[in-house]
Amino acid sequence: MLAIDATTLVMSLLWLLGAGVAATLGYVIYRLGNQIWAMIRQRRYDKANGQLAPPWRDTKVIAVVAQIAFAIVVVAVGWFLWGNFTTRTDRIGLELNFDFLDQPAGITIADNPLSPADTVSEALVAGFMNTIRAIIVGIPLSVLLGTLIGIARLSTNWLLSKAATAYVEFFRNIPPLVVIIFVWSGVYLTSFPRATESWRPLGGWLVLNNARFGFPSVVGLDNFVAFRWIILIALVAAVVVGVWRTNVHVKTGAAHHRILWGLGTFLAIAVVAYVVLGGPADFSKPLLSENGREFSGGIWMQMPYAALVSGLVLYTASHIAEIVRGSIQAVDTGQVEASEALALSSFQRYRFVILPQAMRIAFPPLINQFLNFSKNTSLALAIGFAETTSIIQNLNGQSLPAPQLTLLLMLMYLLLSLILSLIGNLINRRLQIVGR
Repeated sequence: MLAIDATTLVMSLLWLLGAGVAATLGYVIYRLGNQIWAMIRQRRYDKANGQLAPPWRDTKVIAVVAQIAFAIVVVAVGWFLWGNFTTRTDRIGLELNFDFLDQPAGITIADNPLSPADTVSEALVAGFMNTIRAIIVGIPLSVLLGTLIGIARLSTNWLLSKAATAYVEFFRNIPPLVVIIFVWSGVYLTSFPRATESWRPLGGWLVLNNARFGFPSVVGLDNFVAFRWIILIALVAAVVVGVWRTNVHVKTGAAHHRILWGLGTFLAIAVVAYVVLGGPADFSKPLLSENGREFSGGIWMQMPYAALVSGLVLYTASHIAEIVRGSIQAVDTGQVEASEALALSSFQRYRFVILPQAMRIAFPPLINQFLNFSKNTSLALAIGFAETTSIIQNLNGQSLPAPQLTLLLMLMYLLLSLILSLIGNLINRRLQIVGR
């Protein structure tokens, strides 16, 4: 069922791409047609009034002719390249379809149930999900670290400021691939022991070695489904309570303490539900065999994944730090002076005055960093983490059609970029102050 769904998803993306290209061409033709019609009407008007200029001296005619010539050149070049491509594929007997998506992939993925008998579409979905996991964890960490480094660069503490500057200048001027490889081979592989000599701190609730990390996880027991729904309700209730406390603060000026109120509401509901349902969940301890090859229980994180996320976070945070620093400096000095006149502490100045205004300035360029992070995940190919690009590379080695696989790879990154752009633009619109 997964293979059918994945194939349908891929074909839907292709249809959406085709529809987008067709819509773009239609819009271009529509605009060009409007300009031609406007030019014709203007020349008719000029002719009726005896002011008709020669075509080679009419700027509107020149502009329309130049656009038509450019469009003809683009179509001709595209037609020539497509003709060469189809001629070559016909000569080597390559079929330009996507029927191969239902064929066996012939590859495996570490710490993944995918087998060589599973389809190509299932392998693509597995790689795409690994890419998403890196993005979901890496982008928030990059923003957090970058914000702290950016603030540290403006610190009056000389040592802290210079250390932050050194961090930014070091990581910002090194290619991200080098950073990832350094974190992978120079930090994780050398700093942690082999699997047979794993560290087991906290009584074995953590397992650390140079192959993977093991963490405790939650395991569902009886009534776990109901408990999950109650947890979701508790989250909604916590948000509602936080909004209520905010409204109280706005109307009365009383301290809102929305985080404490929301967290207390969530914990109260969760604890009561856990007791009433008779312990619907328990913790699972990560277990590793003595030979270091068999592991079970808990949550296991591959070392290549940790190296990829860590390397990209270190690299991206150096760029975000500069964006945050510049945005803080762009805040009106009168705002900072007013906060100092109110005797606010440094933390309160940044929390309530500086950062809210700086983030409105910083967020548009931050969106570009989010997109760069998502595309830089393709560098995991160098350390063996099975994300989208690595999967496509392995599938190319299985005698599968490279043009279609490359197109699918581009579509996947295009989809990620469009989703991140959409989310970023929605947040940016929410942050902007509505003018009057």
